[in-house]
Amino acid sequence: MCASLSLPSDPPPSDPPPDDSTALTEAQVVEVLGQGKVEERGLLPYSSNTSFLVFVRKGAITLPAVYKPQRGENPLWDFEWGTLCRRETAAYVISRALAWGLVPPTVLRSGTRGLGSIQFFVDHDSDVHYFTVQSDARFAVTLRQLALFDFIVNNADRKSGHCLVDEQHRLWAIDHGICFHTEYKLRTVIWEFSGEPIETELLQDLNRLHDEIARSGGKVMEQLCSLLHEQEVAALLRRLQILIRMQSYPTPQPHRRNYPWPPV
Repeated sequence: MCASLSLPSDPPPSDPPPDDSTALTEAQVVEVLGQGKVEERGLLPYSSNTSFLVFVRKGAITLPAVYKPQRGENPLWDFEWGTLCRRETAAYVISRALAWGLVPPTVLRSGTRGLGSIQFFVDHDSDVHYFTVQSDARFAVTLRQLALFDFIVNNADRKSGHCLVDEQHRLWAIDHGICFHTEYKLRTVIWEFSGEPIETELLQDLNRLHDEIARSGGKVMEQLCSLLHEQEVAALLRRLQILIRMQSYPTPQPHRRNYPWPPV
């Protein structure tokens, strides 16, 4: 994963240039995000909840990140206030457990404005997103993984713009604050694989994840239980069981809102 982590090419002149992230492992990135000193650089525009661009420094390493403080979350009628940052972090736990590398490294910790999620910032071209790359063969496997991932986490808001492509042409998935609801909430722009058989390798990954979560005392279960309600973890397991039993990609449900708005 280390070779695909990218940093902004032009940090503010007053700051020392960040270390080359290609020399860092995923575990090292998580360590820096979780233990480093957080310094705000400014608000991120167009965010539905308060989000800050920050630098996280630990020793000689400086990483850019997106900080979403709990206190900046706007109330929603169907998601408990103050849980969105936990859901952001839980999505990374699932991505890492699957070894699919879809979600940038994310931690839950106290920052400059209290508890919040801090996620590695992916340097990207904002004009490139799902709708512009969906036919690109380089992303075929990743998009199939993402279609399954969004069903697993019950993503209520997979917009096209929530798919980023970094400088190494790797696709990342961001913005998972409204996931893991106990009721079916899937709204996504990625439906082109609907009804197709799940590939053997991906099905094996789903089985492995199911067994890891279901295993009493397992690390993944411990992490999820610290971030989500018990009923939400149980619903996650049920969704995994549905995919494993059906062995096919999810399809849009009749009489439901299956697409997010706006789609980008």
